[in-house]
Amino acid sequence: MAADARAVLLWSPELLGYDFGPGHPMSPLRLRLTMGLITAFGLLDDLDVVAPEPASDELLRLVHEQAYIDHVRAEDGAGPPYPWGIGDADNPVFAGMHEASSRVVGGTVAATRAVWRGEAPRAVNPAGGLHHAMPSAASGFCVYNDIAVGIAAVLAEGAERVLYVDVDAHHGDGVERAFWDDPRVLTVSIHQSGRSLFPGTGYPQDAGGPRARGSAANIALPPRTSDAAWLRALDAVVGPLVEEWRPQLVVSQHGADAHHRDPITDLDISVDAQRAAAIMIRGWADEHCEGRWVATGGGGYDVVSTVPRVWTHLAAVVAGRPIDPTAPVPESWLAQVHELLGEDGPAAMTEGRPATFRRWEDGYDPGDPVDRAVLATRRAVFPEHGLDPQHV
Repeated sequence: MAADARAVLLWSPELLGYDFGPGHPMSPLRLRLTMGLITAFGLLDDLDVVAPEPASDELLRLVHEQAYIDHVRAEDGAGPPYPWGIGDADNPVFAGMHEASSRVVGGTVAATRAVWRGEAPRAVNPAGGLHHAMPSAASGFCVYNDIAVGIAAVLAEGAERVLYVDVDAHHGDGVERAFWDDPRVLTVSIHQSGRSLFPGTGYPQDAGGPRARGSAANIALPPRTSDAAWLRALDAVVGPLVEEWRPQLVVSQHGADAHHRDPITDLDISVDAQRAAAIMIRGWADEHCEGRWVATGGGGYDVVSTVPRVWTHLAAVVAGRPIDPTAPVPESWLAQVHELLGEDGPAAMTEGRPATFRRWEDGYDPGDPVDRAVLATRRAVFPEHGLDPQHV
């Protein structure tokens, strides 16, 4: 890699075409406002912007069945939802569905390939993170699974150990399913428990297939889990695993819907903690795989206050220029928000939370439901890696 190589941002206004229509939570306005805030902070001076092309059927078939691809393409997925998952309230048909969805995939594939090949040190695709899509069905606002295809693309180029970390409030079920029995991919998802949130999966005992035991780690958290416990849980599970497993590439999904303002989830994770998680994940990549890190967006339905700040912080960490949490939000962006929506945006890039936590090695509290969730995950996964669930 050239010494002056810069991190890559996958972006094109055409990505706004992934649009389920008025009133749908997955509004492309999230991306428009995020790019506006990224631009207002001058981050494009530190990122190479690459416009992604739609992924080919050959690429999509690394994860998806051709019959499903054909259905999405034919009349943009029109027809009854069963068995394809398209046409219901979550995944309504929209014009250009195949092209828009495959463009998102093309962005994440371009990101993973660029970083894996040494053409860029890091990359971010804010439009990506569609982690629920299954091989032959759309699910949870996700038509094609860009993350799974991106990982599969670098596996095809010889990658042997890819770590996937998913901090979305919802279980990263589609990515986990794609690599359930593949020992080359270690998937870690920290999410609100499936007992109280879609998709109803992702329990500690779900730890990988028979040929890949320990390749899936699920941290299922109770509702209202807050910053310190969330960061402690992420560190307590991923930290020892990444130290032992030594990935060659880190891929992460940064759905912003764990935030306490999100309208469809029940966690209590601030913008500050989500910024801290991005810094933590970059640190693992820097320490264990020469910095090779690909980040995506994901869920997040508090469109104005939360998503743009979380993903702008993420892009800044990827660029190598983290934004001070106390920095004021640029007036030019606030003017954009007011012009588009007639409302005020957040004044600063912080919510005033410290984003600190107590490390696992400092003690385990059996009365704490989050500590119990963490220990359940460690007990299910750590022995498969030769690690002590209690004391590492």
